[in-house]
Amino acid sequence: MSQYLVRRLITFIPTLFGISIIIFFVMHLIPGDTITAMIGTSFKLTEAQTAALRAYFGLDKPLPVQYLRWLWAALQGNFGYSARDALPVLPLILDHFPLTLELSVFSMAIALLLGVPLGIYAAVKRDTTIDLAARTFALVGLAMPNFWLGMLIILVLSLYLGLAPNAGNYVGFFVNPLANLKEMIFPAITLGFASTADVMRMVRSSMLEELGQDYARTARAKGLSERAVFLRHCLKNALIPVVTIVGLETGYLFCGAIIVESVYALPGIGWLLLNGITERDYPVIQGTILFISFCFVLVNLVTDLVYAWVDPRIRYE
Repeated sequence: MSQYLVRRLITFIPTLFGISIIIFFVMHLIPGDTITAMIGTSFKLTEAQTAALRAYFGLDKPLPVQYLRWLWAALQGNFGYSARDALPVLPLILDHFPLTLELSVFSMAIALLLGVPLGIYAAVKRDTTIDLAARTFALVGLAMPNFWLGMLIILVLSLYLGLAPNAGNYVGFFVNPLANLKEMIFPAITLGFASTADVMRMVRSSMLEELGQDYARTARAKGLSERAVFLRHCLKNALIPVVTIVGLETGYLFCGAIIVESVYALPGIGWLLLNGITERDYPVIQGTILFISFCFVLVNLVTDLVYAWVDPRIRYE
């Protein structure tokens, strides 16, 4: 297990390094710079003032030098300062991250609570009306964009039924748990809908595969009931691949939260990133994307380790 962990950690570092390079240089392909974002169009600077500001922010240096300075600062937890708010970027991200984390956790909980039972039941009732309905639900869930589903929920529940809370009234969970859950339930459903479909499909296919294995046929030949074969032998093995899908979906949820937070006006890191893009706040954009990428890679690393712990065969490959 220790060798497997070392191998995964070795791939963790260059992955983040490559992501940081892409983030930095793609951002510098966009016309303008931090000074343009800070000054805006209200007034015009002289050439001397512009040169002084560029030297102050290190923008007069070649791009590779700028990248190395930014990377070294980022490794020390310094993502720079917001061009609009003049506040450190990392504290801004950490202030908005709990909401995104809560939204992702709620969405994954919904996906597991609905997707796992649906997948198991669809596999047991293969080729029945229930199985067809479950597969149709999965196709709809995977095909439907979450921003469209979010707008549809807001339209129906707010406009016609008056059930959904007004957007933008976010309250922290520890401040008012009930108000927080009322505010987060519909965004979590919106974000977790596609994940529910994905989990359901994975569980169904995995369960069908296990039910057709030799050990399941042997158990039936010994006289065990179908229920016993299912519960004692197949269920545990069928749920092992769910670990992988949970890890992948959790990473994708961090990315999907960007759109959902915008639809529901939730002040998470997705909302922070979109505001940074709108205002051309490059330090916020770079820091937020790097932070999201770090979370995504970290979640996948943990998933690989959990999968290796659950399935010992992975450790020895």
